[in-house]
Amino acid sequence: MIKFQNFIDLKMKNKIIGIIPARMAASRFPGKPLKKISGIPMLMHVFLRAKLFKSWDKLYVAGCDKEISNYCKDIKIPYISTSSKHKRCLDRVFEAANKISSERYKLKKKDIIVCVQGDEPMLRPDMIDTVIREIKNNKKAGSIVLGMSIKDKKQFKDPNIVKIINNKQLEVLYTSRAPIPHCEKFSSKVQAKRIYGIFAFRYDFLKKFNSTKESFLEKIESCDSNRICDNYGGQFVANYPFKISFSVDCKKDLETVQKFMKKDKIFKKYSGIFEK
Repeated sequence: MIKFQNFIDLKMKNKIIGIIPARMAASRFPGKPLKKISGIPMLMHVFLRAKLFKSWDKLYVAGCDKEISNYCKDIKIPYISTSSKHKRCLDRVFEAANKISSERYKLKKKDIIVCVQGDEPMLRPDMIDTVIREIKNNKKAGSIVLGMSIKDKKQFKDPNIVKIINNKQLEVLYTSRAPIPHCEKFSSKVQAKRIYGIFAFRYDFLKKFNSTKESFLEKIESCDSNRICDNYGGQFVANYPFKISFSVDCKKDLETVQKFMKKDKIFKKYSGIFEK
């Protein structure tokens, strides 16, 4: 009876698929996926750290460049080739998810697709666990985005960092590169938070997102989440406490990450792989 129940649970279990979108032609920092941090390409940092989350059914890189394709092939990272025409990372993630469903194994409506952005070389595996747990527990959520607390005025003012506003039910109301919510003097009482580049989607909700035209506020703010806010809602925040963790949006960010990576405990778990 126990074995039969385990079989039923396995059949009913929703798959968890991770997709890391990456492209060499990033508008603010071309070529950044393969820029090295402590001797390791940024994309490899992201993949190895995401791989520390143990509940993936599969983790892929999705790209459109020969350089990234060749790199993934050389070190045996599962890679999915996508169009070079995508403006938004989530559109690339959707194409990759569709290819997985049609070419590898059929995805169900409620299977979970996690976008792990390729410019988060300091991500922590428990961040992925946080968004997965929230999307499983929130029946109203078609998508969950990780929201990290902002403790630093410089980050709050930085237009390269996307800030996020939610209601009491944690549903996303708006995302902006401007410092929101407005305040006369920044402090922790403002409860500002930023989007951290980890998004969980139900497969059917990702389809809905992709079938919706790019919205006005999405274009203005250059942020995918506003397509959801502008149209139908259903994306919620999984709150995450402040940690020393920097996204790479420009060359200066790379230098900052390099400085902090040397002391990073998670980095020490995999850095030895590359030591001779």
